[in-house]
Amino acid sequence: MRPAMYGYMRLAATGEDGDESDSIHRDLAAHADREGFSLQQVFVECLNTNESALFTLTEAIKATGVKHVIVPSLWHFARLPGLQAAMREYIEQELGAQLWIVQGAAR
Repeated sequence: MRPAMYGYMRLAATGEDGDESDSIHRDLAAHADREGFSLQQVFVECLNTNESALFTLTEAIKATGVKHVIVPSLWHFARLPGLQAAMREYIEQELGAQLWIVQGAAR
């Protein structure tokens, strides 16, 4: 049985582009599969909602013990490099999960 992996993405400002979401989800699933993982769930951050997908992701990691998170790129966490680094450090150091980044990965 393949180890579980969670995904995370942030949609454009409208958060209503199903094609964008579907395409990214397929990319995450394909990358997870190539690396030997089973993508269990993708947490989608929509900027026009009050719910935080990132908070839900972190709570899921704590509750389930899943130790692998995949993102399309660090831009999905934040636009500023310092915030990207902080998010990466939080996931890896505080939550103990390995962060996988699709952008720039060999295919």
